[in-house]
Amino acid sequence: MAASVGFGTAAIAVGWKIIDSYAAPGTVLRSEPSLFGQRLYRGVDLAFGTSISVQLLHSDERQANLAIEDAFAEAKKIDSLMSIYREGSQVFTLNATGNLDRPDPHLCAVLKAAQELSALSDGAFDVTVQPLWTMYKNAFSQGELPGTAQRDSARMLADARQLVFDEHRVQLRRPGMAITLNGIAQGYATDLAMSAVRAGGIQHALLDLGEYSAVGARDAQRPWLLGVQDPRKHEPLARALRMDGRSVATSGDYECSFTEDFSQHHIIDPRTGHSPPELASVTVVAPTAVLADGLSTALMVMGSAKAMKLVASLGKVDALLIDKTGARWESRDFPWS
Repeated sequence: MAASVGFGTAAIAVGWKIIDSYAAPGTVLRSEPSLFGQRLYRGVDLAFGTSISVQLLHSDERQANLAIEDAFAEAKKIDSLMSIYREGSQVFTLNATGNLDRPDPHLCAVLKAAQELSALSDGAFDVTVQPLWTMYKNAFSQGELPGTAQRDSARMLADARQLVFDEHRVQLRRPGMAITLNGIAQGYATDLAMSAVRAGGIQHALLDLGEYSAVGARDAQRPWLLGVQDPRKHEPLARALRMDGRSVATSGDYECSFTEDFSQHHIIDPRTGHSPPELASVTVVAPTAVLADGLSTALMVMGSAKAMKLVASLGKVDALLIDKTGARWESRDFPWS
């Protein structure tokens, strides 16, 4: 799974600017009336170690602002619970001690989703991969890569079966184990934030919390559009992705690479201790952001053949895969505009 620094930004470039470049965290901007007399309100804030944003259409400024605030509150709540670096977070405490009493229900929900993704992907997705990430980060800080003995030692600590939990307690059964929820927590937060926006009566919105979720349309003529980033270029691909009510997540080898050729990077196969060798990026469109988030990492690890087979077996899930040579695979119903 992805074990990025903090919670890394998503690898999707928006085909048009979401937030004006001068907008500071806590800012809410508004446009002139557009769709059926509604204005486009745009808010930006900070969570997961990066900027997050919400766009929505509404006829009432106060209600729009409240919906944006509610979405950001959900994101920050999950960040405070599940950051691997923030002292006092439940994940930080679990990693430091190996045990956590009275876990928050949100943490249990994310661990359950991770457990299901691990089973679905035959272990390609594994939140206990954190010791491998730490090993690579420490070696990289010394200008080198880890040796075979280091890798084998860290790999013995990556075993999802040794993570046990219920509503009363979470336990890491082997000393030295640690988890990272960076490949799934932002998706979970995105789903919570969208639920909060919808609860406020919003019918048209686009959320960027590191993963993307949308409802409705930007205006009467245009859907919400995203430009998927080319893994070897800064520009988005020529075609735009049309947000169709599902959520979108991307994993890429370029987000945090330990080698110039992208052969070793922040996504690590827990079964080998190496980064998966074939794919450069995976974009997943799924009914929920938590599923899109987790699958984008799992499919990177699985490789193109197994990944496309899994996508074909899942309902309402589409994917775009790009390998290190630029070759592409995409599911039949991938929602290009």
